[in-house]
Amino acid sequence: MQEFRGVFPYLVSPIAPDGSVLEAELRRLVDHLIASGVHGLTPLGSTGEFAYLDAAQRRRIVEIVVSQTAGRVPVVAGVAATTIVDAERQARDYAAMGADGILAILEAYFPLNDAAVVSYFSAIADATELPTVLYTNPNFQRSDLSLPAIEKLSHHPRICLIKDASTNTGRLLSILNRTEGRIGVFAASAHIPAAVMMIGGKGWMAGPACAIPRESVRLYELCRAGRWDAAMALQRALWRVNELFAAHSLAACIKGALQIQGFAVGDPILPQAPLSPEGRVAVEAALKLAAEALAASPEI
Repeated sequence: MQEFRGVFPYLVSPIAPDGSVLEAELRRLVDHLIASGVHGLTPLGSTGEFAYLDAAQRRRIVEIVVSQTAGRVPVVAGVAATTIVDAERQARDYAAMGADGILAILEAYFPLNDAAVVSYFSAIADATELPTVLYTNPNFQRSDLSLPAIEKLSHHPRICLIKDASTNTGRLLSILNRTEGRIGVFAASAHIPAAVMMIGGKGWMAGPACAIPRESVRLYELCRAGRWDAAMALQRALWRVNELFAAHSLAACIKGALQIQGFAVGDPILPQAPLSPEGRVAVEAALKLAAEALAASPEI
């Protein structure tokens, strides 16, 4: 089974006001990220606004990303649903399109107990032969993955990683201890990636990496080489992007950052608001700081 490690940006979903996917710009973004050295691509993560897209839009986005990537890096497509039947259907569709892995997300209106949560994620992993990455983000989800649920799911042969987007880095260490090497951990933008790499993380899946891919790849390389002083110097500069990511809506910040860099990816899907003028100034300053920190960091 393919092993995922490194930097996997959560792609934005470029959507026109009429709801159509901005195909040319999405293809250009895919090429830009791959040229920047990322190790994989993740369409339909949180930054991809999956919760605001209909089934046809989601399907088309995965289709375009897989097509444009053309096997250069793995594509791990987000599957999110409130029902097992819908989640299984999405997973099978994306596998048939050529996705290399599945990012499994639970959308829940009513809270679910551990048994129901485990059955949902197990069903997604059973739906295809692809490696599956668990994703939990308790800031936005009604039902979280508990440590006992994660431990149980870690025994599934196709569940290989978890991205935990809580703000508790200690929980990641608990996951690593309880799963005893059966699954790896990916950092999120809510964690300091360098710290997660230090405790044994495999890399990170995060929205900011879509806007600062070269900086993210350099940080990963420094961590892999054990250059912790240089890694933390770069991490401190990049953290400003994460702070803005938290201060503004997820899609507004990253889409705004990409617009500043010349990508016409559109605004967040209504009723979300676009990046404010004040936010744009702050993001421009953060991008400049990140670029300066990259220039000052050693190459590996």
